Amino acid sequence: MRATAVAIVGAGWSGLSAAVAATQAGHDVTIFEAARTLGGRARAVQATLADGQNITLDNGQHILIGAYTQTLRLMRQVGIDVDTALLRTPLTMVFPDGMGLRFPKLPAPLDALIGIVSARGWSWRDKLSLLRVAAGWQRTKFECEADRTVADLCGELTHRVRAEMIDPLCVSALNTAADAASGQVFLRVLRDAMFGVSGGSNLLLPRVDLGALFPEAAARWVAAHGGRIAPGCRVQAIVPAASGWRIVGDGDKGKAGVEYANGEFDHVVLACPPGEAARLVESSGVVQARSWSANARALRFEAITTVYLEGGHRLPEPMLALRSTADAPAQFVFDRAPTGGPDGLWAMVVSASSTERAMLESQVVAQAREQLGCADPRVVLTVVEKRATFACTPGLARPPMSIAPGLDACGDYIEGPYPATLEGAVMSGLAAAAKKMPSP
Repeated sequence: MRATAVAIVGAGWSGLSAAVAATQAGHDVTIFEAARTLGGRARAVQATLADGQNITLDNGQHILIGAYTQTLRLMRQVGIDVDTALLRTPLTMVFPDGMGLRFPKLPAPLDALIGIVSARGWSWRDKLSLLRVAAGWQRTKFECEADRTVADLCGELTHRVRAEMIDPLCVSALNTAADAASGQVFLRVLRDAMFGVSGGSNLLLPRVDLGALFPEAAARWVAAHGGRIAPGCRVQAIVPAASGWRIVGDGDKGKAGVEYANGEFDHVVLACPPGEAARLVESSGVVQARSWSANARALRFEAITTVYLEGGHRLPEPMLALRSTADAPAQFVFDRAPTGGPDGLWAMVVSASSTERAMLESQVVAQAREQLGCADPRVVLTVVEKRATFACTPGLARPPMSIAPGLDACGDYIEGPYPATLEGAVMSGLAAAAKKMPSP
């Protein structure tokens, strides 16, 4: 009996996770990817410094946390030395003036308790308000009504705690402002990261580019175990066939990997962005899948902008929180030197960004001067991911994994407990691969 033929459309983190798991389960896997670069919305990009030096950066400054257990497990499986590839530090929400929150290296939740009690610049009123509210969250098992926002949950917190902890955490985790973000999802993130396993709140900063961190290793692992990868091959349609589904690719355009297109597969997993997945579902002509497509198209999206600057000095921490306003939009700055980048290179991150690129660059450069004391910040590269994440709002109806018999979807936007994160993408890919697939 031949192995089940599985087509995975998309080589981002969810698609590659599904490919690794499906290959390990003994399926015959083929991955289709429209781009030449693997990784989807977490991938490597090239840039040039002012002195002409070519440098590999990322399409946005990403971080992982210790609670990303499935992502870390899968990275190890495909041969990544996690301790070498990631710089692990306790959670810090420290500002350039040294004020803010810093967790010690202690078991959870003791690290959170000590970190809150010792927060610099916070009054006892600030600290007690957070401890009291957090105790209430624990009593309710970090659950709340589906229609509550993060701001609703934090009405009893002081302004300083909201501004220096809740707002930065919310926008970094959900990429949605606290007054519009889902309280239910935020509490799940807090539960798993800060009050779950020890080290769950640790920041894991990549020492290598995002392509090397997982996608390239995953693709090599799949290929070494008999799978096939077709980069530069866009799937134009999926059509019901006798054995399951037929992939219609752009095989007439001479792109790499097209020899795998226009074939039949027992099972198809759509691991592409929601708009592209909806297009392919509509191309199938399957009437029962129309509601899925409408659900995917109804999602709203938030942008993330990363402005890479050179000319900076060495920062006291690999990551600092910034005092963000409408005119100073970056919430965080990352010093790339401690993670293998050149001295003086910073990544300024603007989550939930909506300002036009030129204005945003100007504002971020001014913010680097005023808040970080950088005399001559120069823009190296600005990356605007316009559809970086879905807007994680209360009561959001996200598309389910199952679309039709033999046709599933995976991605960080698929129905699940987490916001649009790398861990959410990986878990979705693993869940799609774990489904009982039809026998050939």
